[in-house]
Amino acid sequence: MTDFAGDEIHHPLKSRPKGARQHVTAGPYSLVLEVDARRLVVISGQVAVDLEGHVIGDSIEKQTIAMLRNCAGHLASAGRMLSDGVKVNIHFVDLGHWARFNAVYEGAMPEPLPVRTRGAGDPLAGVSGRDRNVGRQGEGLGAWHP
Repeated sequence: MTDFAGDEIHHPLKSRPKGARQHVTAGPYSLVLEVDARRLVVISGQVAVDLEGHVIGDSIEKQTIAMLRNCAGHLASAGRMLSDGVKVNIHFVDLGHWARFNAVYEGAMPEPLPVRTRGAGDPLAGVSGRDRNVGRQGEGLGAWHP
C-alpha cells in the first residue's frame, strides 16, 4: 500500500522485549510490546465510511484500505502515524474475510506491529440499508509518540 509508505519510521520507544516469542500460527501483530507512553493518543473504532456515512469500497480489501485511511487521518490530527500504533482492536461480522483483511493490514502496518485483539461484532449495528458483509470491519487504535 504505497499510501502508507512514509509511515515506516522506526520508533525507539516502541519495541518487542528481548526474549518475547510468538507462535508460528500468529497473525500480523505483536504478542507483547514495550512502550514508553509519555504521550498517548487513542482513537475510537473506525469503519469504511466517508464523512457522509456512505460505505467506501465493494470488497474487503478496499474497505480495509478505507478504514486504515480513516485511522491514519484521525492519528494525523494529533500528529501521529500508523507506525505509532501500539494496540489495535478489530471487530468483524463475517470472519470469512479475515485472511483477506490480514493481507491488506500486514502490508500497511509497519514493524513492530501493534498488539491486537480480534472480536466478532457489528460496528455498524443499527445502520439500515447496508449489506451485512459490507463496511463492517472496525478498528480502534492506540498510538504514542515521544
